[in-house]
Amino acid sequence: MNWRTVFRAPLLRRAGLVASHLVLTAVGYYAAFEMRFDFRIPAAALERFAATLPILILARLALAIRFRLDRGYWAHVGVPDLLRLASAATLGSVVFAGTLLALGRLDGIPASVLGLEWLLAIALTGGVRLAARCWRESRRSMPLTRGKRTLILGAGDAGEQILRQLQHDPRCGFQVVGLIDDDPAKLGRELHGVPVLGTSEDLRRLAIVHEIHQALIAIPSITGEKLRRLVDLSVQAAVEVRLLPPLRDLVAGEVHLNQVREVRIDDLLGREPVALDLSAVLPEVAGQTVVVTGAGGSIGSELARQLARLRPLRLVLIERAESPLHDIHLEVSREHPEIEVVPVLASVTNTDRLQHIFHTYRPDLVFHAAAYKHVPMLEWNVVEGVWNNVIGTLRAARCAARAGARKFVLISTDKAVNPTSVLGATKFIAERVVRELPSLRASSTDFRVVRFGNVLDSNGSVLPLFKRQLAAGGPLTVTHPEVRRYFMTIPEAVQLVLQAASLPEAAGRIALLEMGAQIRILDLAEQLIRLNGLLPYKDVQIAFIGLRPGEKLEEELVGPGEATIRTSVEKIHLVDRNGNHGEELARRLRYLTQVTARRDEMALLRGLTALAPDYRPGLSMSRYPAAGIGPLTGNGNGHGNGHSNGHGRPNGNGHASTNGHASTNGHAHDAGQEGGNGNGHRPDQVPAPAEGGG
Repeated sequence: MNWRTVFRAPLLRRAGLVASHLVLTAVGYYAAFEMRFDFRIPAAALERFAATLPILILARLALAIRFRLDRGYWAHVGVPDLLRLASAATLGSVVFAGTLLALGRLDGIPASVLGLEWLLAIALTGGVRLAARCWRESRRSMPLTRGKRTLILGAGDAGEQILRQLQHDPRCGFQVVGLIDDDPAKLGRELHGVPVLGTSEDLRRLAIVHEIHQALIAIPSITGEKLRRLVDLSVQAAVEVRLLPPLRDLVAGEVHLNQVREVRIDDLLGREPVALDLSAVLPEVAGQTVVVTGAGGSIGSELARQLARLRPLRLVLIERAESPLHDIHLEVSREHPEIEVVPVLASVTNTDRLQHIFHTYRPDLVFHAAAYKHVPMLEWNVVEGVWNNVIGTLRAARCAARAGARKFVLISTDKAVNPTSVLGATKFIAERVVRELPSLRASSTDFRVVRFGNVLDSNGSVLPLFKRQLAAGGPLTVTHPEVRRYFMTIPEAVQLVLQAASLPEAAGRIALLEMGAQIRILDLAEQLIRLNGLLPYKDVQIAFIGLRPGEKLEEELVGPGEATIRTSVEKIHLVDRNGNHGEELARRLRYLTQVTARRDEMALLRGLTALAPDYRPGLSMSRYPAAGIGPLTGNGNGHGNGHSNGHGRPNGNGHASTNGHASTNGHAHDAGQEGGNGNGHRPDQVPAPAEGGG
């Protein structure tokens, strides 16, 4: 028989705890009499002890069960356990004295005995538990002589908790040498035997003196600015940096060893990340049929994940790229088997296909995330940019309206404000389409727009590019030392979309997130290098390659003729655009659709300018790269005279010949380019001559 297993049985263990509690009660009561009578208890007092002991034991037994003292683990006793024990002892002493008084047995028992018994009850029962914990910790705690020599930055509650766990787990790989804290009152003190060695300013010196390999930042409430400073100091000291997550990511504020992680670039944003309350979104989505276009992209796929958590009846994922659609379909279906997830391979420019999808599934909500988004790519492929971003949006919106969708949310970009790029112009026009086109305004569908800044770590964004360049040893390429962008994380972006879908006041308007100040791309590059334990310009170079076609030094969130409105959600603002020229918009959309189908690029640029009056194309940069080279680093127009076509664009179609000079005859060198027929017409779709084209 395995006696160890028998004694660990729950009932036997609880019986043992109760028995020990009662034995300690009797010992404490007897000791109170001994102390009161100077260890010479008179016979009469001893009789009183024997007569009243059963009453005390019954009172203590009842309250031990009431306060669940039979269910704790002595080896893990903490302050809450001791407080509960003290409460039980205090109430037990009161009940004991009251019972003796009611029974007429209080005579002959000195008041000092009752007081001493109460103190001893707390001291003995609490002391035994603390002794058990100390014995356990002395057995398990081992000198941390192996692993990376580590300094913990932060000697507060989080630092204490993580230090205690490190000391209890010798397999963790941390050898804690000391702590650092900027509070002068903590200097020279010890925490679990580990000294507070200095402040953050001493980090470099302490790292050298104590041969430190790693710094662990244990300050969950740390701001982005202070975190950047500590990361910089750690890099200067040539030590690795690890981090406890922010308070918002900790479960119930508790710190656990498995939460220690590397510092991420989004930890260093110049503002606190925004967490929106999505409880109001649940009634909007639960039990509904929801369509997400562009479901294979960074935003579209995260939308699919978060929407699935809101329990829709059906989730229809539309995507033109097969592999990303396959991946997100498998992921959502596996995580949420209760939801019907429908993967649909389709392009938003294919009217017949879209109409069939919307007629079949009759969506309640449509999130339109499908778009081309790379600024230089659309400068080099204007026709495809207009076709997908403008005509695709028009056709998706029409299909949603015809199918009776309740809401349609267009995902836009801050590049739509005072656009200087084809991307910005097409997204500005897409915003106008869903907000101004008469046929859509007359429908029962509620059309809304969400305007984003740059999304950290999304497909094709600057951060993955920097990571690839860093893995290759550099250099990291930055277009200009002063180029700045608004940044948001992927969860923030998707939360904004979902919140905007539920806000009543967002109907027919543009919603945007309060994103703080713009971040310099150069600072982002330098921080990423430091996060990898390297020094910018010493270990890894940063190269400036010049602004690319269509790029601006800084982006804007609100344009001329637009006014911001506060909402019931603190971090979300709405944008109202002055004026509504629906009939003119419809007429110019028809023209834009026709010239796009003819692939008449010069007429297409005129159409863009007419529909986006604030569109300011870059005058000094060609839209197309010269053959055989990467992104342009100069003005890129390939001609000495620098003449343009009157719309801020170089003459000709911009396709580069092998010498890097653009053709000036307006025809492509390769007739097979963009469709292969060379006739300027798109082979698959010709727009119908209806309102707005398409």
